Amino acid sequence: MMARILARYPFLPALVIALVLLALNGLYQPRSVSVIGLTGLTKTYLALMLLAIAQTYVVYAGDIDLSVGAIVSLVNVVLVVLMERWGGGGMSIFAAMAAGLLVGLACGLINGLVVAALRLQAIVATFATSIFFTGVALWVLPVAGLPAPTAFWRTYGGRFFEVPFVFYAVLLLALVLYLMARLRLTTQLLAVGDDAQSAFQSGLPVTAIRIKGYALCGVFAALAAFCITGDTASGDPLVGGKMTLFSVAAVVLGGAALSGGFGTVVGSVFGALIIGLINSLVYFVGTPSEWQNLVQGLAILIALMAGILVGRRTRR
Repeated sequence: MMARILARYPFLPALVIALVLLALNGLYQPRSVSVIGLTGLTKTYLALMLLAIAQTYVVYAGDIDLSVGAIVSLVNVVLVVLMERWGGGGMSIFAAMAAGLLVGLACGLINGLVVAALRLQAIVATFATSIFFTGVALWVLPVAGLPAPTAFWRTYGGRFFEVPFVFYAVLLLALVLYLMARLRLTTQLLAVGDDAQSAFQSGLPVTAIRIKGYALCGVFAALAAFCITGDTASGDPLVGGKMTLFSVAAVVLGGAALSGGFGTVVGSVFGALIIGLINSLVYFVGTPSEWQNLVQGLAILIALMAGILVGRRTRR
């Protein structure tokens, strides 16, 4: 019975781990589970949630994208530079955001063409494109620190009708994911990841489907860059560098199989939350700064092992 439930809802172990970590955070720092504390957590880690979602659509098809962090960095600097050059007003902000989405889409299409059309190994090809995207980001903005317009970051960190803006963003994201789950593309990506040869023999355009997965990844990485920009209020050509492997870890924590064909974006969101809650818990328990990375890494590793063991039992 339990195996059947986990097979249908593979994100449940990640949800349980996230709830336990949330309770531990509340135990060591009661304010962390208040409205203000949860708002701060969401504001800080919404970018990682979006990046984990981006990675999921690629992993569905059995691929991987090691350039998502570089795409975040590139869109971040393009967004900030364009907003600054175009005056920082309302229309210029929306125009710069549209340009940022196009940049993310273009990066995703480049990855898709290199991996799916040219048939290069995804892990090597996207590592190479990550270096290229980082180089372009450094060309756009060689030195970090260019401030974002006040209207942009105040909106991201602000309130509307006494409700934090990030909660509206989360509700909109939930609606988008609900609609995305009902698209044929999601089913096709999972079919390709489950067995690409059988998918091809059944008439599915495997190459085009994989390219679309990378394109989706680029768009969601651009959305993650918007959140990073709103949270940091500045441009940084290296801001997304550390986020790539966190996004992969979040996908695995959420119950997805890196071999493809199994997983959910909901699980990846919970995986990103787990990473955020672990980071905050390590700080709240008073871990010395020189030990924080070690403890964070160990905690994430334990969570990964637990999730993988449960996933293996489910898929037997």
